[in-house]
Amino acid sequence: MTREAILMSSTNEKEEDRALRPQRMAEMVGQQEVYERLMIVVDAARKRNESLGHILFDGPPGLGKTTFALCIPRELGVEVQLASGPGLKAPKDLVPYLTNAIERSVLFIDEIHRIPRAVEEYLYTAMEDFRIDLVLGEGINARTHNLWLKPFTLIGATTRAGMLSGPLRDRFPIREHLTFYSVDELTEIVRRNARKLGVKTEARAAREIASRSRSTPRIANNQLRWVRDYAESRADGQITLQVARDALKMAGVDDLGLGQQDRNYLSTIIRVFGGGPAGIEAIAHTMNLAPDTLEDEVEPFLLRTEMVVRTPRGRVVTAKTYEHLQIQPGGAAANKPQRRLF
Repeated sequence: MTREAILMSSTNEKEEDRALRPQRMAEMVGQQEVYERLMIVVDAARKRNESLGHILFDGPPGLGKTTFALCIPRELGVEVQLASGPGLKAPKDLVPYLTNAIERSVLFIDEIHRIPRAVEEYLYTAMEDFRIDLVLGEGINARTHNLWLKPFTLIGATTRAGMLSGPLRDRFPIREHLTFYSVDELTEIVRRNARKLGVKTEARAAREIASRSRSTPRIANNQLRWVRDYAESRADGQITLQVARDALKMAGVDDLGLGQQDRNYLSTIIRVFGGGPAGIEAIAHTMNLAPDTLEDEVEPFLLRTEMVVRTPRGRVVTAKTYEHLQIQPGGAAANKPQRRLF
């Protein structure tokens, strides 16, 4: 094999690895109600040959907001521009995106809740009237020039819809909230992506990976890649149930999807604070971590799975936590394991 062929093969493998994200709406698994509503408005806009109404996606990370936003332009057969909320620090940063937008094209702004207020207000006339005001010159010689834009569609994605101002939210006629996925849906995602990666995967192994993925496709894909690497390095390249369990055990992911840091957080509340209540700063200092790390990375899943509750006095672990960690209330370890962790 020539050097060029080797490089081409390596490039194709990398592209295949990045292609786990669905390319068309019909390829998406889960979010069925969102999918059906979006297909109605997409089909209607296509038949009228008009720009689609502005769309706002909100929900936790990894559930498919960006995937939906990138599939919609493909369904419409139009161009798309990508921007990030933190990168739009002033109205002048937004102007090139708006002036370069062709008719019926899509402008996607990820983490739209992080754009400054000045940029947000600049969007108002662009979204409603397809017009922006440009200030030419400075001081007494400054003049305002009205620049008309071609009708476009703004798609915003946010993990914190509550941080968006009311006026900006109201300018999105289509708002969709993405929810977590079931184990069956994640199992199908793992099976499809395993085929894309070219790795043979048992049905039980795919379900095992899915059940430990916190109901989130992004986590399922990340764990699938890790299990694939483990299978190629430590097994015969096939993902069996035992290979999947061994790989996830090495990664520190137990049967509920908890990682080592999650278990350390829970055991710290039990061991040091007697199960709670305990303040977040006290827990963070004990674990030598920043409080923001616990609040943003650790607590959301533990709260959602009812392993921890927040009270006015602090965090308290539940009976489910004692059962999962095989610890009796009071701090004594159970004499016999009640369930497997891995």
